Amino acid sequence: MEEIKNGAVTEETAEDTEQRENLEEMFQDLEKVIMAMEDSDVTLEKSFDLYNRGMELLKKCNRTIDEVEKKVLVLDEDGETHEYQKRVESIEEILKRYLPAREGYQEIITEAMEYSLMAGGKRLRPMLMRESYELFGGKGRLVEPFMAAIEMIHTYSLVHDDLPAMDNDDYRRGRKTTHVVYGEDMGILAGDALLNYAFETACTAFDLEPEHSLLIGKALQILARKAGIFGMLGGQVVDVKESGHRITGDVLDFIYRLKTGALIESSVMIGAVLAGASDSETAEIENIAAKVGMAFQIQDDILDVTSTTEMLGKPVHSDEKNEKTTYVTLKGLDEAGKEVERLTSEALCGLSGLGHENEFLEALLKWLVYREK
Repeated sequence: MEEIKNGAVTEETAEDTEQRENLEEMFQDLEKVIMAMEDSDVTLEKSFDLYNRGMELLKKCNRTIDEVEKKVLVLDEDGETHEYQKRVESIEEILKRYLPAREGYQEIITEAMEYSLMAGGKRLRPMLMRESYELFGGKGRLVEPFMAAIEMIHTYSLVHDDLPAMDNDDYRRGRKTTHVVYGEDMGILAGDALLNYAFETACTAFDLEPEHSLLIGKALQILARKAGIFGMLGGQVVDVKESGHRITGDVLDFIYRLKTGALIESSVMIGAVLAGASDSETAEIENIAAKVGMAFQIQDDILDVTSTTEMLGKPVHSDEKNEKTTYVTLKGLDEAGKEVERLTSEALCGLSGLGHENEFLEALLKWLVYREK
């Protein structure tokens, strides 16, 4: 069965149905294992057996989720198939190349880093970075260390977001969160490690093309600022500080612009800079990305209300549970949807005004409006 809806295609074959049903059964079995381990009367020997069974189920769940995600395709309005999944697979190969080796007494942290980083997902930020790089004529592998770095920074933010002191979520992308699997202490350290290793990874660009050191240095400046207190982290600070409080639309815009938008802006700006784009072109692509980032986050608000845990891969109504003001609580579902449409339309107009063509990038931005996860 195939359905094309608002530019996105979904298809469920008999194999897909079987995979989905098997995944649901595995999650149910996993919950039973967890409940059994929490029983105060369980013996130590039984606990070890349950733990091993749980880890086996977790690995099976992750493999199934990865297989399902690899069937996603993005279509443009004319129905032309873009090889979205090939781009995802290419990005994941890059991520694997830049993962630290599992060795030394600290091996558990590199394992937790890999568990977090290779948990699937849309790979939106490194994808946008490469598309921007190619949009402005970039060629070669100079952008790849930065692609890995931006995804490491994004992943660290998710690992920390899921912690008990933050959003206290047990699932992310359809599987147990890092702190649930490795403990809260290692969850904190895994996030710290990903952030630090991101900059170590980005710096390897100097070895790839030392003749472009000035461009690499400028890209590093963008990465650092957009990830820090004047970027993503600053947005997170205000988000946490105001959690449980009724906030104004201006404060909400500030949070979204920094918490979600900053890394998306960083992605396209770094791609442009490494390709040799002018300052005015870089500023324009930043403005386009700011609209995309805002639309992306508002769509997340909508999905938190309208989607299911199975579809979203994480608990729904998480914002309600944490008493957060969102675009949906502030303006309602209809107005939130209209805002997503408006921002995306403006971003697409800005993109067409750059004078460079990239059909896949245009289709990707459209898909952000209609995604279901």
